[in-house]
Amino acid sequence: MEYWEHDDNPLLGFYHRHWPAFLLLLLSLVLFFAGNGQLLITDPVESNYALTAKEMLASGDWLSPRIYGNYWYDKPWMFYGELLAAFRLFGETSFAARFFPAVFGTIGVLQTYWFAQKLYSRNVGFLSGLIMATSVEYFYLAKAVITDMTLFVAIDGALMLFYLAKTEKRPRLYYGAYALAGLAILTKGPLGLVLPGLIILAYLAGNRDFKTLAHMKLFRGILLALAIAALWYVPMTLLHGFAFLDGFIGVHNVLRATVSEHPRNNTWWYYFLIFLIGCFPWSLSLPWLWKKYGKTLKERIKTRTFWKSLDDRQRFLFLWVLVTWFFFECMATKYPTYTFPCLPPLAIGLACAASRLDLQYWVKRAAVAMGLLFTVLSFVLAAPLCRQASAWDAAQLVSAHHVPGVPVYVYGGRYPVSFTYYSKIPAPRLVTRQRLQQMRPEGISWNAKNMMPFQALEDLPDTGRLIVLVDQSSQKDFLQQVSGDWEKLGEGGRWTVWGRT
Repeated sequence: MEYWEHDDNPLLGFYHRHWPAFLLLLLSLVLFFAGNGQLLITDPVESNYALTAKEMLASGDWLSPRIYGNYWYDKPWMFYGELLAAFRLFGETSFAARFFPAVFGTIGVLQTYWFAQKLYSRNVGFLSGLIMATSVEYFYLAKAVITDMTLFVAIDGALMLFYLAKTEKRPRLYYGAYALAGLAILTKGPLGLVLPGLIILAYLAGNRDFKTLAHMKLFRGILLALAIAALWYVPMTLLHGFAFLDGFIGVHNVLRATVSEHPRNNTWWYYFLIFLIGCFPWSLSLPWLWKKYGKTLKERIKTRTFWKSLDDRQRFLFLWVLVTWFFFECMATKYPTYTFPCLPPLAIGLACAASRLDLQYWVKRAAVAMGLLFTVLSFVLAAPLCRQASAWDAAQLVSAHHVPGVPVYVYGGRYPVSFTYYSKIPAPRLVTRQRLQQMRPEGISWNAKNMMPFQALEDLPDTGRLIVLVDQSSQKDFLQQVSGDWEKLGEGGRWTVWGRT
């Protein structure tokens, strides 16, 4: 022990003090970067982000998101900026597209370790980081080309800095919290300030501690968050006016909160099911935790002593989970990743229980097993699944047969944006004229997301060369509706490519 603490070995001493962080860093880098170069861009979500960034890069306009040549107001700038930087550094590759999600995934594990060891101990922080990194949902989002991991780090980092600023009486940390809230607004929109704000207000109200509001640098802090967000929102509003405000605020915020985009998900148990799947394997501890603490919990709820039985740290973590869950439960649109920001308090709570009951050994063993499993699956399972969910094969097939001037279309199924991403060929979607009128992007409705080009079936010429990607389930309908002598050029994933001479 003395050797590690000698002043003439500062590097060894530093490692001794921070070895859990080094191990978590190594685990995260292996887990979140493994196989990323082989994971193709998938439909329907990843390809929207990747193609948008690709078109922004090609246009030289790094401010205004665009897709298929049209301005696209689906998400703010932050994640597109990450993709643009990665494409510029590494080229337009799968590794580049997944680079920053993996980086932010690593940051998220380390910031959870840092926060948990501040609240409890280095051991609890280490266990919390292990639980986070080896949860199914966290592992997936650290590789996925979507905004959620960036949003996760910004929102949860803001909450962590707020709590430490309050409890450690370090007011400068409040500014860090507001700055991260500003980055969250740049990543997803007003949610970046509203959600952490509601959690903080619930926590202060639960403790009847409204005096803290006077010490939170509230006015200057919110001004800082809004100033950071204004770096993108103001120029976008000046350049695009009401089209931007209607698209971003109207469709992707107000409409999302009031009209369900995915009605089939509107069940009371939806987010509980997401918790069971997303937090696997650690969600399997739920029956054991209920057996251990369920009787005490029911008694405290019955006697109305539950809140008083919690210490200040537990109250903050509890409301972090509860408010996040309740907030998204009230939203009309439910989505698998929405409750993702409540994972750190869940991981810290489980780590505390494991530490208290001396189960650290089993948590570490389970984490190592899941880490090895995830790493292997990145190559063995994730790569073929991504290929199946991508139109890469179809893009290669069409590119081999395509002649400049010959139009390419898509028929049936879910539109494959990844086809254009990989082939650089815009392929209009073939639908009937009546269906085309129903799907046109107009007004504040979910049709506003239909940015792909369209072509009415009735307007297709009866003769002439064409190439059509047809969904496997729509082959019969296609051959009946579209006239001509068709030659099957091959199959690429779930798409069959047909050519008409």
